[in-house]
Amino acid sequence: MKFPAEQACQPLSRRAMLGRCGMGFGSVAVSGLLADPAVAAGPTAATGTLQPKLPHFPPRAVRVIHLFMNGGPSQIDTFDPKPALARFAGRQLRADLKKDRRLGGVGMPSTFRFARHGESGMEISELFPEVARHADDLCVIRSMQTPVPNHEPGFMMMNCGDISRTLPCVGGWTLYGLGTENQSLPGFVVMCPAGLPTAQGSNWRNAFLPGAYQGTYIDSQHRAAEELVANIRNEVLLPGQQRRQLDYIQQINAMHARRRPADAQLEARIESLELAFRMQQEAGEAFDISREPQAVRERYGDHVQGRQLLIARRLAERGVRYIQVYHGAGQPWDSHANIQDALPRLARESDAPVAALLDDLKERGMLKDTLVIWGGEMGRTSTVQLPVGPKPGRDHHHDGFTVWMAGGGVKGGHVHGVTDEVGLKVVENPVTVHDLHATMLHLLGFDHRRLTYRHAGRDFRLTDVYGNVVSEILA
Repeated sequence: MKFPAEQACQPLSRRAMLGRCGMGFGSVAVSGLLADPAVAAGPTAATGTLQPKLPHFPPRAVRVIHLFMNGGPSQIDTFDPKPALARFAGRQLRADLKKDRRLGGVGMPSTFRFARHGESGMEISELFPEVARHADDLCVIRSMQTPVPNHEPGFMMMNCGDISRTLPCVGGWTLYGLGTENQSLPGFVVMCPAGLPTAQGSNWRNAFLPGAYQGTYIDSQHRAAEELVANIRNEVLLPGQQRRQLDYIQQINAMHARRRPADAQLEARIESLELAFRMQQEAGEAFDISREPQAVRERYGDHVQGRQLLIARRLAERGVRYIQVYHGAGQPWDSHANIQDALPRLARESDAPVAALLDDLKERGMLKDTLVIWGGEMGRTSTVQLPVGPKPGRDHHHDGFTVWMAGGGVKGGHVHGVTDEVGLKVVENPVTVHDLHATMLHLLGFDHRRLTYRHAGRDFRLTDVYGNVVSEILA
């Protein structure tokens, strides 16, 4: 007996159809979308969602590499020297220096030496000798502020512009505004080795934006490309056979979609299947750093940080729009104790690879239109963490921490903002996270007030109703 095509597809569920086809889709591009029933609670994603788009005005940066030092690096020990703090070593700070009178502990000056580097004379800690070579490329913001000195709201704020609500992340907004230059790779890639950072997948959620704008998570602890991107090869079907199977599935998807207009979840799944198929042609090569010359691999280092930053450069030159790299799972920079040993170890893991990334981008002529961002979700106090142990550390701090940027239209060799003599509060040119996001979008060619998405009866934007472009840091 013959049935019309619409009826013929009814007995099989979508899950059964995918299972019977046995296709080796790149599951890294699909798994997050299939697992999350609320991945795209917004208007339908239009065909060609990821196609390149023109911003509001000519951009200075066309891609972003965000190096997230999760846990909150101590600004006092890295990029914001406070020699006056030595006067308060082991002593209570003066009351007038404490913005929060409940702040406990005694002054703890940095034991790491600072020196001036480059023609700019920028002061950088001895912890970062390789990054210091790029002093004249760095734009250091010493006056960052975030509302809450806790990890999860800090992560959410830095990535999504809100401390609690699940809103689209900055990578998703970037992809929404610009699309991607490479239709065979995800436009937004997140690397975090051996697990997830604090706040987990909320850091790269699309929320109400179409599902195609969600970040693709990669567990970058692995070495081999086939482990980094699982199921990227189909060992059973030839490409032509697989293409025909996918075309058939997509025909059924289209029938399904016609009966369910404005279903953003379905549209996201359709696009993810197409992307997963295309990834089989290019993802394996993009993540395979063995193709790099030995000298390049040695420059980055044969360890997790080195490998994932080298992958970041390879993805950037292949047109991936937004790449976020975490320094391990959880919050490794959360130095409540033993900061004297922890910071040198963390710096050794990141210093040479970050410098190698900047070197590589400059040599390839990419730094001028690649915005590199380094920093965490907050900073650390200038006082010792209570109770004082044999190996002291620093507590959380949100008013006056440091983030630096390089390339992509920022002013190199420039320091913006000033904290007080002991690094407890901003006294000049404060920069909020909303200001940072507004400036990032400006460098990408957008007026942050006009990059909006209609949802639930209102126009949402990354910066909510806040944010000003920090024009002083623009080249």
